[in-house]
Amino acid sequence: MSDFVTEAFTLLSIGLCAIGTRTYARWSTVGFKGFKADDYFMVVAGVVYSLETAAAYIVGAWWKGLANNGMTDEQRVSLQPGSEEWNTRVGGSKTQLVGWSLYTLLLWLLKFCMCTFYSRLTQGVDNMKIRVNIGYVALAITYLATELSILLGCQPFHHNWQITPNPGNLCQPAISKIDLYVTVILNVLTDMYLMSIPLPMLWRAKIPLRRKILLGGMFGGGAFIMMAGILRCVLILRDPIGGAQQAGSWAVRETFVAVIIGNIPMIYPVFRGITRKFLDSAAFQSISLSRNTTSRANEEGDFHSGPASNGMDSKKKFGGGRTLYPLTTIGGGRASGSEERIVDAAQDHGMSRGESMGAKSQITVVTETIVQERDRQYNESTRQKSHWPLEGGD
Repeated sequence: MSDFVTEAFTLLSIGLCAIGTRTYARWSTVGFKGFKADDYFMVVAGVVYSLETAAAYIVGAWWKGLANNGMTDEQRVSLQPGSEEWNTRVGGSKTQLVGWSLYTLLLWLLKFCMCTFYSRLTQGVDNMKIRVNIGYVALAITYLATELSILLGCQPFHHNWQITPNPGNLCQPAISKIDLYVTVILNVLTDMYLMSIPLPMLWRAKIPLRRKILLGGMFGGGAFIMMAGILRCVLILRDPIGGAQQAGSWAVRETFVAVIIGNIPMIYPVFRGITRKFLDSAAFQSISLSRNTTSRANEEGDFHSGPASNGMDSKKKFGGGRTLYPLTTIGGGRASGSEERIVDAAQDHGMSRGESMGAKSQITVVTETIVQERDRQYNESTRQKSHWPLEGGD
């Protein structure tokens, strides 16, 4: 139990730090007025994640992993109402029911966050907007179905914590098959659909293979969540007593990974921005040293190129055109930032709808970058385009 507690609260701490970092990144980029629905959903998800971890802890620490499951009919009859074990099993059953509800609520909140992120990511691409809207509807329907299966699968409701007579499998929250099947199936289907939104575009994207693999891992992280959910289901079905406790451990791991995956698109640019600031600082020091060396050399007559030309070359080398992250709407801090989104290539070039119909359908990543130097500030609008053909080959 102590190992599970340590793991659960360690994962919770890391997850909450990820949510806090994401919130700070969004605030430093767009301010509170620029927050979107997924930013608020993620804060709520942090609260729900804390409650879910607390429920998992209570099941083991307070109720010793016991509930109204894993008992023979003889054991049920011999158990005295009001005894310590009776009260422990009743409390464990009620907490298991709460834990299921928090588990599904957290997963679907994170799904809504990703869907909202994809809506910004694909802004301007008509066919992708339809797919994102379908995702919203599918998530709403599947969450409602999942929650209703948990709350209404056992009737009357108080049978969820009934000890004797045997209330049946559907009224044993820890191992209820209707809860298992409905949650796992709908969870897997919705994750597969959400992954199908960015991955096809990423496959056709004309970006370096290393970055494509990185982004593929980020957007395809739902595969681990699906496997963890399926494993949780198998553990419970194979061992209704010990498996239910192991399933609780896997539920905590599954939701942790879901939290991290939901925040990576916003967190990654923060660390990349810090790295670039360090590299830029070193670059400017190198440029300054080069200028001083060139100036002294000119005074001695050893060189014919002045510091001005060197400065121009360094500006070309270290100036604009560097984006913080492909396929994300998050930039750096207040001093410098980058915002990217996917747009229709025909609209980007000012073509009419009729003219664009005859052209090859493409997706373009548009970047606007603001660069700040040490001695003076200047705004530089850079349009970097990576054409992703939607038809034909690369």
